[in-house]
Amino acid sequence: MNSSLSTPSQQIPPEKKGNKFTSFFNSKKVAPYVFVVPFILSFLILYLYPFVYAIIMSFQQVLPGQTEFIGLQNYERLMNPTFYRAVFNTTIYVICTVIILVVVPLLLAVLLNSRLTKLKILFRTAFFMPALTSVIVAGVIFNMIFSESDSAAANQVLAWIGLDSVDWQYNAVTGMFLMVALASWRWIGVNIMYFLAALQNISDDLYEAADIDGANAFQKFYYVTLPALKPIVIFVSTITIINGFRMFEESFVFWETSSPGNIGLTVVGYIYQAGIQQNDMGFGAAIGVFLMIIILVVSLIQLKFFGAFKKDE
Repeated sequence: MNSSLSTPSQQIPPEKKGNKFTSFFNSKKVAPYVFVVPFILSFLILYLYPFVYAIIMSFQQVLPGQTEFIGLQNYERLMNPTFYRAVFNTTIYVICTVIILVVVPLLLAVLLNSRLTKLKILFRTAFFMPALTSVIVAGVIFNMIFSESDSAAANQVLAWIGLDSVDWQYNAVTGMFLMVALASWRWIGVNIMYFLAALQNISDDLYEAADIDGANAFQKFYYVTLPALKPIVIFVSTITIINGFRMFEESFVFWETSSPGNIGLTVVGYIYQAGIQQNDMGFGAAIGVFLMIIILVVSLIQLKFFGAFKKDE
């Protein structure tokens, strides 16, 4: 028999035997799912599973070696003065940081985007550098500046202008000031970059038309710049609200275990106290679920009145 009359399968080169396998994954129908599989797996393992398990745990009493369903008892325990204080502190913190981290970066970005401003690269770098600093390192620096000692830098400034020294970490108002100041110092530069990127996408034709109409600088800012920056304002305010409610580090660096009179206690700090320090994971999970509900409701309200759910007339 002639050896050249071999079957088609015998004539396929060895390096092409895997073509069916590779073509399956290279097809237009399958390839997109292959690329999103890592994200789906990470979401299921790192986000969805802990989320569902935390909800289940919030209905349990979780002790070492013992788990028992107790219904709504953990949520009933939430109604206590400590939790009210944590929610109050967190709400004040969110309000202060939203005002500062939206308004101040917006104004600074407009100034840095102006043609009259010199040394723009230097200022942008200086504003952004704190975001690269560890919150622990920043907390140590702030602790030294705002120490209760008379020799602390902040108290020396007060003495220079004729005021008495302040125990910064032992007063509710000054304690809140420390947390807001630390967060503002760290994140103003990041928000400036967001606004700068948006400002550079505004067409110069709009400003030229405003000049022709005789608009002054304030009118151009109010009628041209602000409307164009609306999506970025909504984005920055939304992430600031979410980060404000989940704040923990700014409080921890000033009061590692507990603050006097709970002046620095936040909702996440209360989760840490209950779940980690007191080993009451069920109660900590209930606090976390309640925090998730708060963030969801506030975000929906914010988007309803200012964001994606509001139709432009």
